[in-house]
Amino acid sequence: MRDNWQIFIGALITLVGLMFLAGSLLDVDVGAFCWPIGLIALGAWLLLRPQLVGPDTAVQMSLLGDVHRHGVWEVTDEEIWIGVGDVELDMTSADIPVGETRLRVFGFVGEVSLLVPEGVGVSVSSLAFVTDARVLGRKRDNIFTPFHLASDNYETAERRFRLETHFFVADLRVKQV
Repeated sequence: MRDNWQIFIGALITLVGLMFLAGSLLDVDVGAFCWPIGLIALGAWLLLRPQLVGPDTAVQMSLLGDVHRHGVWEVTDEEIWIGVGDVELDMTSADIPVGETRLRVFGFVGEVSLLVPEGVGVSVSSLAFVTDARVLGRKRDNIFTPFHLASDNYETAERRFRLETHFFVADLRVKQV
């Protein structure tokens, strides 16, 4: 999965570069075509995205703002879309179902903070141009490379939580208590 996103982004950047090179060689203003087409494609994709995810996956969108969940709440498969903002989830009192639950967070710039009870398997991956991660006691800074880390008990845990983030700049904080 991580490799598919990396291939897609690499191909997209290469395609845009080739279009600008062709525009320079042919003396055509490629930007006059790229920006409107790109905005139309992005808008159509954002409108259609909620219908493309599974029926059991909740989708929450917010251009600016934060998502906070504390206390008693039910953890479900979910996608969160934020332009700029933070996602803060305290799962210590949450109802975490048996099996794997997946949260996908998409945004431009943001921090994702996750507090998970001991015994729950955790897998964290990030695809971003810049990732600053403090996950499960380990610190990593990645630039232009995907990040992935899983707890030692992830494969064998009865309850598993998979966090996938897709940002331009991501700040990840994950602790088990």
